[in-house]
Amino acid sequence: MTAETTDTTANATDTTATDTETGATATPMGFGRMHRKEDARFIRGRGNYVDDVRLPGMLHGAILRSPHAHARILSVDASAAEAHPGVKAVITGETLAGMDLAWMPTLSGDVQAVLATDKVRFQGQEVAFVVAEDPYTARDALELIEVDYEPLEPVIDARRALDEGAPVIRDDVEGRTGNHIFDWEAGDREQTDAIFERAEVTVAQDMLYPRVHPAPLETCGAVADFDRVTGKLTVWCPTQAPHAHRTLYALVAGLPEHKIRVISPDVGGGFGGKVGIYPGYVCAIVGSIATGRPVKWMEDRSENLMSTAFARDYHMRGEIAATRDGKVLAIRVKVLADHGAFNGTAQPTKFPAGFFGVFTGSYDIRAAHCEVTGVHTNKAPGGVAYACSFRITEAVYLVERMMDVLACELDADPAELRMKNLIRPERFPYTSPTGWEYDSGDYPRALRLALDMVEYDKLRAEQAERRRDGGPLLGIGISFFTEAVGAGPRKHMDILGLGMADGAELRVHPTGKAVLRVSCQSQGQGHETTFAQIVAAELGVSPDDVEVVHGDTDQTPFGLGTYGSRSTPVSGAATAIVARKVRERARLVAAAMLEASPDDLEWSVSEAGGRWSVQGSAEHGRTIQEIAMAAHSNLELPEGVEGHLDAVTVYNPPNLTYPFGAYVCVVDVDPGTGQVKVRRFVAVDDCGVRINPMIVEGQIHGGLADGIGMALMQLMAFDEDGNHLGASFMDYLLPTSMECPSWELGETVTPSPHHPVGAKGVGESATVGSPAAVVNAVLDALRPYGVRHADMPLTPANVWSALQGTPIRTDLAVT
Repeated sequence: MTAETTDTTANATDTTATDTETGATATPMGFGRMHRKEDARFIRGRGNYVDDVRLPGMLHGAILRSPHAHARILSVDASAAEAHPGVKAVITGETLAGMDLAWMPTLSGDVQAVLATDKVRFQGQEVAFVVAEDPYTARDALELIEVDYEPLEPVIDARRALDEGAPVIRDDVEGRTGNHIFDWEAGDREQTDAIFERAEVTVAQDMLYPRVHPAPLETCGAVADFDRVTGKLTVWCPTQAPHAHRTLYALVAGLPEHKIRVISPDVGGGFGGKVGIYPGYVCAIVGSIATGRPVKWMEDRSENLMSTAFARDYHMRGEIAATRDGKVLAIRVKVLADHGAFNGTAQPTKFPAGFFGVFTGSYDIRAAHCEVTGVHTNKAPGGVAYACSFRITEAVYLVERMMDVLACELDADPAELRMKNLIRPERFPYTSPTGWEYDSGDYPRALRLALDMVEYDKLRAEQAERRRDGGPLLGIGISFFTEAVGAGPRKHMDILGLGMADGAELRVHPTGKAVLRVSCQSQGQGHETTFAQIVAAELGVSPDDVEVVHGDTDQTPFGLGTYGSRSTPVSGAATAIVARKVRERARLVAAAMLEASPDDLEWSVSEAGGRWSVQGSAEHGRTIQEIAMAAHSNLELPEGVEGHLDAVTVYNPPNLTYPFGAYVCVVDVDPGTGQVKVRRFVAVDDCGVRINPMIVEGQIHGGLADGIGMALMQLMAFDEDGNHLGASFMDYLLPTSMECPSWELGETVTPSPHHPVGAKGVGESATVGSPAAVVNAVLDALRPYGVRHADMPLTPANVWSALQGTPIRTDLAVT
């Protein structure tokens, strides 16, 4: 989906040697570029996805969905469908209510209807589930179900949701008289307001981060197989969090957790949209229990776009207080968050607005305050982490737009303004005004590198010349982001009372080959390669000799899965620690082999592999392979020293990690048509130590394409009746290689001080940082026309309207 991937990386640090400026240590043996091990099956079409699962006697399910955004259900008549010869069962909300399964918990602590019982609350909501011999019969039978609806007035505009007299969406909640979900705030209101009262300059801007959708290549689905003899339920589904799903299925279905097995095979993209449980999963389980046969349900593209979890949908007002010479003193924000009909966020109740509290971004600001109000509307539920680390994308977009608004007000250069306010290296670890402790960084260095790579001064000179001569519009946009990733520490995360630690198990066989079992699930990030490289670096073996097992709750230790860029910061850390435990056990075995004290042995890794040897006598040593064979033999070991080379660990991170980056986007804008062309995009990322630079760059390429899509074309639009206007790829646009330039990547390396290998995570960084850079570039091009702001997506129509002084409101197609 991205443009050509030729290597245009500019290395700011040589990560194979000590970097005195950042403190980066030498790249461990095993780290470095290597092709992904999992690609051998993918490029041959041998991947195994949920829709590839075929079981004997398998039935197929289909969902009847509501055509209304808001309507009361008067009756559901499924008798004609039940009489169809190919239909084996029809499940309705009434059916589930009799089993106490009509509602299920969400990851935020709310509840969501599995199949509607009282009324429907968004277009596309699940009403009935048909189980039939084949998918075609199941779909056909949906038309035989008669539902009598009483249409109700919908609430589509989040700004109307709190109006007096607005229709109450969640009247299922006892005592609910409105659409308010929560109020949340962070920072010091009194201190912030006091600074604003005295400030020399203040600026304010309303902005919207519109609703977007992850739109993975693979839609959602499930295969459920309940064995009536053993009482065991096996569920195949493309989940990012298999163990969390198992726990939730136990809570929903009332089955013992040890009788549930969740298998997440290859996942065709998730981006946060496959964290939670969808009604179709539960219906497939109930269908299998009811029929005694396996049941498969797979959604089509329109169902995926209409009903699975969205992201963003934040109405924001930002304000900055500053001095006349551009020093930012304080920032305050008010947000109205549209959470749809059910609050399905994968976020803890302690932080209902997610990690939006990092809205001060990368800047050293004296005081800050934000308040977020969450509301229900008649839209699909959600607020998922669509490659954004729980609302950090919205926070970064807000502060980076506000920095450009301030630059415009002061007639200052946006790059110089940012450089003046960036957190300095000596300030780390840095505690933000809202209490987030950034671990490490050299922000000015990253920005300087990005500006040098793009030849910023030359671009500004070209822009000035064009404006003098009346040439095509040129815009230069800058975004500097800091992301908080690793979703782990209990002080930040606590979903349904579950801790956020991840487990890892490592077993080295007698021949020195290893099997690593981890709790996080890959959705395309290359875990089977990266985690093998971590083990290889710690034990001095080849990554090809390490098999990584994931995605099966019967085969892996408990953990909360992959989202919020937590794979390497949490499971990667667990991998390093469990490998070190194995290495320590190998030291004790080697000591017995060498008839030496364990304290007299030293570890070394060379091209020949890892080796424990006697200090000062390198020839007296044993390789990890020799030690593994001995550990499984009849070697006499000291008392208390167990044989075999295996270990288990649970890693609970002490803090989040904070990757950061400096992005510069260059666009050309046609004032006659509003067409935007991204000419260049320079991205300098610092994700700490890079285990596999090739995989890191691939992650960044995908995230940058995501950012261009959000900035220029992606939008979940609705009309005033709640009709979904983006339920196909003819209406919901995604970027292709035609819209993306050849990415220019740079890097700095600032290791995380608390991560075992210094890695910070990178999977979401580009999606966090890029939208603001693109929008800032377009609005920079439009600056001579007096345009200070226009909301995403900056489609040709929106850009043209902004040039005419009438920017389009993008959250509603009809206003």
